[in-house]
Amino acid sequence: MTTDANPPSPPADAQDGPTDYGGARARLFADPSVTGAERRAALAALTDRWLSGLLTAADAPPGVALVAVGGYGRGELSPRSDLDVLLLHEGPIDSALPERIWYPVWDNAAALDHSVRTVAEARSVAAEDLKAQLGLLDARHIAGDGALTASLRSAVLSDWRATAATRLPELHELCAERAERHGELSFLLEPDLKEARGGLRDVVALNAIAASWLADAPRDGLEAAARRLSDVRDALHLTTGRATDRLSLQDQDQVAAALGVLDADTLLRQVYECARTVSYAGDVTWRAVERVLAARSARGRRSSRLTFPFSGVGRGTGAVARGAVERRPLAEGVVEQDGEAVLAQGARPANDPVLPLRAAAAAAQAGLTISYATVRRLAAEARPLPVPWPDEAREQLVTLLGAGEACVPVWEALEAEGLITRLLPDWERVRCRPQRNAVHRWTVDRHLVETAVRAAAMTRRVARPDLLLVAALLHDIGKGWPGDHSEAGEVIVRDVAVRMGFDHADTETLALLVRHHLTLVDTATRRDPDDPATVDLITKVVGTASHLELLHALTEADATATGPAAWSSWRASLVDGLVGRAAAQLAGGGQPPAFGVGGAHPTDAEPTAEEERLAIEAARTQGPALSLHARSDLESFATEAMGVDLTLAIPDRPGLLGTVAGVLALHRLTVRAAGLRELDPIGVGAVLLISWTVTAEFGDLPEAARLRADLRRALEGSLDVSRKLAERDAAAPRRRGISTPPPVVSVAPGGASATATVLEVRAHDAPGLLHRIGRALDEAGVRVRTAHISTLGADAVDAFYVTDPAGRPLAQQRAAEVAAQVQAALG
Repeated sequence: MTTDANPPSPPADAQDGPTDYGGARARLFADPSVTGAERRAALAALTDRWLSGLLTAADAPPGVALVAVGGYGRGELSPRSDLDVLLLHEGPIDSALPERIWYPVWDNAAALDHSVRTVAEARSVAAEDLKAQLGLLDARHIAGDGALTASLRSAVLSDWRATAATRLPELHELCAERAERHGELSFLLEPDLKEARGGLRDVVALNAIAASWLADAPRDGLEAAARRLSDVRDALHLTTGRATDRLSLQDQDQVAAALGVLDADTLLRQVYECARTVSYAGDVTWRAVERVLAARSARGRRSSRLTFPFSGVGRGTGAVARGAVERRPLAEGVVEQDGEAVLAQGARPANDPVLPLRAAAAAAQAGLTISYATVRRLAAEARPLPVPWPDEAREQLVTLLGAGEACVPVWEALEAEGLITRLLPDWERVRCRPQRNAVHRWTVDRHLVETAVRAAAMTRRVARPDLLLVAALLHDIGKGWPGDHSEAGEVIVRDVAVRMGFDHADTETLALLVRHHLTLVDTATRRDPDDPATVDLITKVVGTASHLELLHALTEADATATGPAAWSSWRASLVDGLVGRAAAQLAGGGQPPAFGVGGAHPTDAEPTAEEERLAIEAARTQGPALSLHARSDLESFATEAMGVDLTLAIPDRPGLLGTVAGVLALHRLTVRAAGLRELDPIGVGAVLLISWTVTAEFGDLPEAARLRADLRRALEGSLDVSRKLAERDAAAPRRRGISTPPPVVSVAPGGASATATVLEVRAHDAPGLLHRIGRALDEAGVRVRTAHISTLGADAVDAFYVTDPAGRPLAQQRAAEVAAQVQAALG
């Protein structure tokens, strides 16, 4: 198309059209009873009649047609839209004919985007210019030779479908470049309603994909979202009197009033919600396109390597290939298929209320998203979680948040189907809520998710990564309520934490973090850091060193997620200095370091009768004795997912912890918590008593007899646990996975224990992790006297109380060497 911003002077024979188009438009815009899509369609019809009259008045010969393309072709004319018009003809025409049509348009001050072409010329241009081809996909007959317009539409659609395999990747790249230039409509304070990601241009792209017959977008809510964005654009055109698509701050109140919306914030929330609908539909559709094109490419490669003796075999082979779907397990009830997480064939959402969170966590940890059909099914069939949540639900939420960047598309998929507000009803108040502060780059809800993403990279800095991640997700939850959002958030988070099943101590910690998430940075930048009263203020707020490290990490995660203006090296240095002085004061007060975390089995309690029985049996038989007890938070649901308490008694020997952990890993048991201690029940030698909480990675739990037999074989040396684990890992398919913070192995400062050296390991949980730690400690020549093992979401936080072979704490240098050896083993 070509656009003439300043057309030349009209020739003498140019004249206005047969109707008063300008006056009719003005009357249409002034009519309060005609608005929205009805007004856009009426304006298109009015323009059709006017242009049809102009073509008749221009004495157009046979074989000529006026064709509307682009937005005009779709019948979606906004008040200041360009008129995209094609003068189509079969052969040579009078050169003055186009001018007799275009000049009356210019005389009426209408913006005109016009061209004059034959069908062949239009197809040629479309083949070279993707934007022109997209406009022609919406070609609609206005006047003249209808058969000519029909032949153009047929040819253009045929060309589009024939070249879709090459043109759709071009379109995807075009959309990505546009999003990079204009940003995301869902989060901008002054969004471009047309060009930004999630805007009207993306709706056009989705329609083009549908026209290719390769894929179609999820239609639920898409039409309504596009219609509302167009309504806002119409109101913007009318209030500003300009052909602008940018919803500037100074125009938002007027646009809101024109639409009958409460205020500018409500208007932006509506725009953001529509944009998210469009963006999510685009994400789903483009993934479908990629799968179809990848499958076609794979079939083409297979066909090129085969020679068939007769025609028709290729079709059969292709059909078989399409049916051979590879599914790889991710978690109980969840598998990977075609690069997405989907439900396993035996999954029953109605009987498994934790399944939505388990599927989300498994997808994010594997670097995948959840398929559209799966999210839809979960939203339709999954039962609400009981209150308080079962332990597994809370851990799956933490695992999802701990995936970092990979959490975002999964969260967006859950949010698009209403699953987030079902899990967290208080989320509705912050969902799509704008933040009218230039420092903030996100809406409130997306800022909370982005803060959790930043916090996921800091989980090695804290002893309770689960509390850090949940506090990050909820720290601004009070912004949906009147008053100070920190104070409101403290009240809300207490209720949310109780519903999630956190105990009283953890609930109080979360409330403290939310209430004071701005305290560190405000104090560091507004108070004298050298004044002892400043440090006293912080120590009184946090109370403990563990609270201080959590608040420090949350402060940094919050600021870095806000935007570049909210965090700088100067602010970081002030906060770090204040935290360092507060930590020193807390340590000087004689507070013991926080090693061992909530969820670990206690190691200083008196043994139960069951534990004593097992210890006596192990001492007498000099072999393993164990018991398995299923635990469940839900009476009506399967107990396996909730975990099993495994109590194991074994005569002490070198390398025992790593060997037992390896056997559990071979049986695909995930260790959620464990405690280790020594007993001497009958005075014949030490027995190691290990209390585990384990869950089955997939399927059912192993039988106790089989587990006991494999433990005996491993202890006798007939089962090489390390080799078996290595073989299984080598045979497993390689997945993309996610990037996680590196493991950290540290030595507790003096005072953590008077009789042992405490090593703390913080790492991303993985099959065989505890086995590798145990082997490294054994190879270092140290004894594990007791241990606290905790898995919090996807993070392992383990504390090992070790001694030298004589039972003494390690020297400082030796402790550092052992820590380095364990760190190296974890890679």
